[in-house]
Amino acid sequence: MCRRVCCTKAVQRVRAAILLLMHESLRFSAAEQESGQNHCFIMASDQEKNSRRVKQLLGKPGNGNCADCGAADPEWASYTLGVFVCLSCSGLHRNIVQISKVKSVLLDPWSSSEVELMDTVGNNAAKAKYEQIVPAFYYCPTHKDCMLLREQWIRAKYERREFQCVERQEPYSAGYREGFIWKRGRDNGQYLSRKFILSEREGVLKYFNKHDAREPKTIMKINTVNATFQPTKIGTAQGLQITYLKDNSTRNIFVYHEDGKEMVDWFNAIRAARFHYLQVAFPGASTSDLLPKLTRNYIKEGYMEKTGPKHTEGFKKRWFTMDDRRLMYFKDPLDAYARGEVFIGCKENSYTVLPGLPTNTQGYHWQFGITIVTPDRKFLFACETDEDQKDWIAAFQTVINRPMLPQEYAVEAYFKHKP
Repeated sequence: MCRRVCCTKAVQRVRAAILLLMHESLRFSAAEQESGQNHCFIMASDQEKNSRRVKQLLGKPGNGNCADCGAADPEWASYTLGVFVCLSCSGLHRNIVQISKVKSVLLDPWSSSEVELMDTVGNNAAKAKYEQIVPAFYYCPTHKDCMLLREQWIRAKYERREFQCVERQEPYSAGYREGFIWKRGRDNGQYLSRKFILSEREGVLKYFNKHDAREPKTIMKINTVNATFQPTKIGTAQGLQITYLKDNSTRNIFVYHEDGKEMVDWFNAIRAARFHYLQVAFPGASTSDLLPKLTRNYIKEGYMEKTGPKHTEGFKKRWFTMDDRRLMYFKDPLDAYARGEVFIGCKENSYTVLPGLPTNTQGYHWQFGITIVTPDRKFLFACETDEDQKDWIAAFQTVINRPMLPQEYAVEAYFKHKP
């Protein structure tokens, strides 16, 4: 009997101990949960504070535009370089992850140290560091330029650091460049490797049909050379269209290289050669006056229909290029030679552009006509859509409204007496 009572008391003591442990455990768990909730609240509060701070930094001078292409209202940032960039350039920064790491200003969480770096650096300070010695002739792309130019500009600044050391600019600033580029054949359209040489001293860009050839196939005088990237037309991101004048008529060369840096270096080497030529040719001109003349993009390109000078022939579909005051047309966008060129003067010299076609005009398929009136004759074109018509008229109007320069009168005179 005594033994049974002792056992019962022992069991009760064990139960009591278990209940006490369970109570303490529940109390500790509740305290821990409350502490965790407080910690999460503090973390959330810090995140909101950092998010507000990084957004406020967009209002600092220089931060309201993309550090790389100038696009307004950037919403991304490199939190390792300390710069604010647009969505498009943020994608290019992802190609140099060993240097630049990006996140969204609006959507991603920010740590206090990351915000401090953005505040310490910012776009203006980064520009002063990474763009210390950009050559005057070097093309600094905008948000309107092709992806290749913007990517190589970003790589040149942050990866290769070309604008902090003059020696790293030699590929395009030495005054001489030689190398092999893929060139499109004039007749068969095949791309073949050709040796190109750019010589500032000779004032020429030339290429050779054979690697061991002594004489060049073509010599292009640097004073008439232009270069513009044409990725869509050529079909490759590295596609470059080079034009020059031969007997005052435009000639096209289409080239590319697998290495994007190689093509951008060629492009800037051509700009450097033209810059130094123009400095000699126009010794009184300022740098700001010369820079727009180094290379130029076309005002507009696209298909239109055209008829002949008698306006009785059927309209034919042609590819048109508006290059400054030269309106050229080609059977194919990649033709080496234009089928014809039209000089577009200014309104003071009786050049006008009108929507529509003269009454009784026949033979056109597209319904949106354009008439260009020159002192000598009318040129008739037809566009496929109303939007195309408006865009072409706006392009023509831009040129016609601009007064002619003295040297342009000589070009006009050549067109009038062209055989």
